[in-house]
Amino acid sequence: MRKIIVLLFITSLVISCKDETVEKTPEKVTMTKVDSLKIAKEIDNFSPENHVNSMELIFGKPKFDIKTIGILVYDGVNDLDVMGPRYVLGQAMGVKTQLISIKKGNIKTVMGVEIVPNTTIDSISQLDILIIPGGFTGTIEAAYDDNLHQWIRKIDKTTKYTGAVCTGVWVLGATGLLENKKASTNWYREEEFLKKYKAIPANERYTKDGKYWTSAGVTAGMDMSLAIMKDIYGDKYAQAIMLDMEYDPNPPIEGGTPEKTNWAVNWMMKAMYDGGVNPLIDSLEKKKKRE
Repeated sequence: MRKIIVLLFITSLVISCKDETVEKTPEKVTMTKVDSLKIAKEIDNFSPENHVNSMELIFGKPKFDIKTIGILVYDGVNDLDVMGPRYVLGQAMGVKTQLISIKKGNIKTVMGVEIVPNTTIDSISQLDILIIPGGFTGTIEAAYDDNLHQWIRKIDKTTKYTGAVCTGVWVLGATGLLENKKASTNWYREEEFLKKYKAIPANERYTKDGKYWTSAGVTAGMDMSLAIMKDIYGDKYAQAIMLDMEYDPNPPIEGGTPEKTNWAVNWMMKAMYDGGVNPLIDSLEKKKKRE
């Protein structure tokens, strides 16, 4: 009898351990045959006059009436942190999507690509969705920019969604808006920086806490943006965007997170980041104390 109890106990431990390590799988998007036939008939009778009805039949009505989306840009912003969400969110129907810079003039990304912003923060007082991308030195400087923080807090009063990608979460965190909220950010010293801004580390590729959406590094911003579009417009709309992007990642090797990366590579990348981050933060902290 004792052997049976011990065996059951060990089995339960194994099952529980397996449950903890199971990765989340994407949700399936299904449709009944009846619904499919209705849509097929509607598409067959498509005309410009019934376009709205056709779209609503396929995708349903949106959760919110989104009219304005703004993505912050600044010198040193990460290219894909901007363009990934810009591509995904830019497919919202009838919505004005803008790149909003901190100051006038063109900006240069971390890779040296020149971007022409649509407008500046001084000209924007309301948005339905605000996205703050990350980068490297420019992002750290933005995390110490009080004028920018005041603007973000002002815009946040009207948003339906306030989001940040990668180290852009540091900028959002510096405003105080993530205090006591679950959040994700870039893998580099993730828990340290989230706790610095009194956020709760979620250790997820992207995280939703109320209207606040945050993601891990770079490419995770696309997943977060797709999740936002799914939340607003539903499964089928998000799936349509994914098909347009042919978004079905299949990297040639395992990697992309510290857990899946060779130890030496992981150590090298962290040491490289430390070499640029630590001196800049130290100098900005000293400047802040003097002020």
